[in-house]
Amino acid sequence: MKQVFGVLGDPIAHSISPVMHNAAFEALGMDCTYHAFRVEKQNLGDAIKGAKAMGFGGLNLTVPLKETAIGLIETDPLAARIGAVNTIDFKDGIKGYNTDGIGARKTLEDAGVDIEDKSVLVLGAGGAARAIAFTFTEAGAKVNIANRTPERAMTLAAEVGKVNGFGLDVLDRCLEDTDILINTTTVGMDPNIGDCIVNAEQMHSDLTVFDIVYNPLKTRLLQEAEAAGATPVTGIMMLVYQGAEAFRIWTGVEPPVDVMKKAAMEALRL
Repeated sequence: MKQVFGVLGDPIAHSISPVMHNAAFEALGMDCTYHAFRVEKQNLGDAIKGAKAMGFGGLNLTVPLKETAIGLIETDPLAARIGAVNTIDFKDGIKGYNTDGIGARKTLEDAGVDIEDKSVLVLGAGGAARAIAFTFTEAGAKVNIANRTPERAMTLAAEVGKVNGFGLDVLDRCLEDTDILINTTTVGMDPNIGDCIVNAEQMHSDLTVFDIVYNPLKTRLLQEAEAAGATPVTGIMMLVYQGAEAFRIWTGVEPPVDVMKKAAMEALRL
């Protein structure tokens, strides 16, 4: 009997996680299947318990459920500090993890970018921003957070500690001393592909610009980075690496990252 895995979110039809994970299961000859399920916030607790009762192997959570899961299930220390869960494992009860920060760090490592002692500017203050801010700070990066609503940035900065938070009005000054710029907002995501928070004139050529938006692959922000002579890093590998870490948590098996990347890339070209 196939073991079922899945991703919960609202909306969820756009998710390419099923394509990515099912390709991994097939490549490894595992009798497993992965599906996407639309679940509203108020039903998350019941959905998680139902998945456990039906023998699911594990779950991913996406927008807007990552922070909702806190308080509903047991979490590992990192997910508890972050205040968001994107991976749930059922092997020993119900336990939540957060693999977003790990996925972001591995993506930059792939691009030859070391985050230790680097000045990192995170745009946004949502679930992904939280994961990156906590994970990168623990790894020795010097993190700043900028958000359209300054109060949210400052609140997150205070929770992380040793981090500054501010509004978008001081981006020009902050970017001068920034090594790595990370967009964790949905600005520039399909269908609003012409939108962008930072333009080429605000960037410098030694800057690495990482956009976690992966649809389109080359966002307007990354186009602006190229125009400035900065180093662009697409978000597709963060999706792959956070999924690969979830796969490892659920199965204890080393995930076929190249297979997952190929499946994700092919899904985006459809």
